[in-house]
Amino acid sequence: MRRIGVLCSGGDAPGMNPNVRAVVRAGIDAGVEVWGIERGYSGLIKGALKPLVSHDVSGLINRGGTILRTARCMEFLHAEGRARAAETLRAHDIDGLVVCGGDGSFTGAQMLFHEQGIPIAGTPGTIDDDLCGTDHTIGFHTLPVLPPEGAPGHRDRL
Repeated sequence: MRRIGVLCSGGDAPGMNPNVRAVVRAGIDAGVEVWGIERGYSGLIKGALKPLVSHDVSGLINRGGTILRTARCMEFLHAEGRARAAETLRAHDIDGLVVCGGDGSFTGAQMLFHEQGIPIAGTPGTIDDDLCGTDHTIGFHTLPVLPPEGAPGHRDRL
């Protein structure tokens, strides 16, 4: 693969920014160009993509939410929406997609793979901890241990 995309989908979860950072840095180390997709599948359908470099993801470890922003996308629930998403990836010569999200995000990713043949890698990012096949998800353990006033990264979401 020469170029991959990364997106966050569904509700945001603490740890999504470090996840995006890890994807970008691992991509750079492997000689793969990484493109960020803003606002999840909605941004993918609308073509809201941009190349990401190391500078774009520096300092993200302690920031809450996701710099790519996240959204739920009703249009992606339909085959026509997924076909438009695949067209966007192909138009940008993106060979594969990393999806950070929960059950709904992974269901959509699986459908995109089966219908359009887009290679997918998933990183489980949900505070719900509702994904089959994983004992832990990005963000889940922050919820039960937060003090009532929250964590510093949660201020970024306001």
